[in-house]
Amino acid sequence: MTLALDHNTYNQLLTKFQPKIIENEEEYEQARHLLLNLISKQDRLPEETAMVKLMATIIKDFDARQPQPEPASPQEVLLHLMSANNMKQADLVGKIGSKGVVSEIVNGKRSISKAQGKIL
Repeated sequence: MTLALDHNTYNQLLTKFQPKIIENEEEYEQARHLLLNLISKQDRLPEETAMVKLMATIIKDFDARQPQPEPASPQEVLLHLMSANNMKQADLVGKIGSKGVVSEIVNGKRSISKAQGKIL
């Protein structure tokens, strides 16, 4: 069911907020802030609900246009976790394999097996 909007009220909202296609992070944050304010309002008018839908669509469009990071390789994840936890290769010896196996994994010469991944 679609509610009829009061065009004067909706035009006032459009004039006040001036929604547009988001081009950068600053505009994204402004749009997000506006959306959060509208969503948190208790007794929203139908025109404000329409503005919520419009802003959500504009924000979703911006998100969809952003480049997605490449997924990290298992080796990159391992190196990150080692760094974050102040670990050295020696800390993994005996847990996932010998000194040589650990060295090969850390240096990308050997893949991490499923069993080693579960241990990590």
